Amino acid sequence: MYNTDLPTRAELPTTRQLLRSTAIAVAAAATLLVTVVLPAEYAIDPTGVGRTLGLTSMGEIKAQLAQESEANRKEIAPPSNGPEKRSGLFGRAFAYLFVSEAHAQPAGKADELSLTLAPAEGVEVKLGMKAGARANYSWTTSGGGLNYDLHGSPASGGAEKSYKKGRNEAGDQGIVTAAFDGSHGWFWRNRTSSPVSITLKVKGEYSEIKRMK
Repeated sequence: MYNTDLPTRAELPTTRQLLRSTAIAVAAAATLLVTVVLPAEYAIDPTGVGRTLGLTSMGEIKAQLAQESEANRKEIAPPSNGPEKRSGLFGRAFAYLFVSEAHAQPAGKADELSLTLAPAEGVEVKLGMKAGARANYSWTTSGGGLNYDLHGSPASGGAEKSYKKGRNEAGDQGIVTAAFDGSHGWFWRNRTSSPVSITLKVKGEYSEIKRMK
């Protein structure tokens, strides 16, 4: 019924061959882990290959921006105990459900914002947006480049989502699409030794624009 011939015992791979193939696969995976994954994701580069390929700098950017965003959130958020924290969450939820709706504008709302950051200073600007809403944006700097993180914070208080990051950038433009109801925008940090001015222009489907710090 079947024309396929079964392999003979001599044609089957030996245990030694299987072990050799497994060892090669493990070695290849370990090499990729050490030379690509660790440098690009965590800035860990024991071999130096990641820096040669430019991957280590990507990991350093991710690590630094994550630290700066976390430090900025700690500076903004006041210390509180359990009940006060829950009260704050309810307050933010109330603000998004009622206050933001009351100030909602039709699609096509536009704003322009100019700021100046001193050396080592950080600032966060957010747009109040509904899930699926889109906003065109562009920002430019004068006096130097800035580190930035374009991200979203859910109104429900869940995990933030990072859309785009950069280091020592003189500007950026594009479209931000809200992944959920909440505030979506930029955190900038001036890592230069002189003041840097920034101009942000936005237009699209958002209810408000606000400077967080």
